[in-house]
Amino acid sequence: MNGFPSQKEVNKIKEQYPKGTRIELISMNDPYSSIEPGTKGTVESVDDIGTLHMKWDNGRTLGIVPGEDSFKVISKPLEESMEQEQSRGGMSM
Repeated sequence: MNGFPSQKEVNKIKEQYPKGTRIELISMNDPYSSIEPGTKGTVESVDDIGTLHMKWDNGRTLGIVPGEDSFKVISKPLEESMEQEQSRGGMSM
């Protein structure tokens, strides 16, 4: 990303990566980062400039920036998964 994302872009990021989303880091655009590729973590929050604030499984807390850092989603929060299953006709509890 060049500059800061628009409010519309930030809202989209917040929808894509809600709190509890599990992520695996592929690479970070920061030569001083202490987070190794392959490290997994959980989204704690998304701030007003679109940074994903992470709690990494190695105990570190360092944000990642969509469009700058490379990562993949491992899983979404349980609530969202249940809503999607119900919308596809799955069983509800």
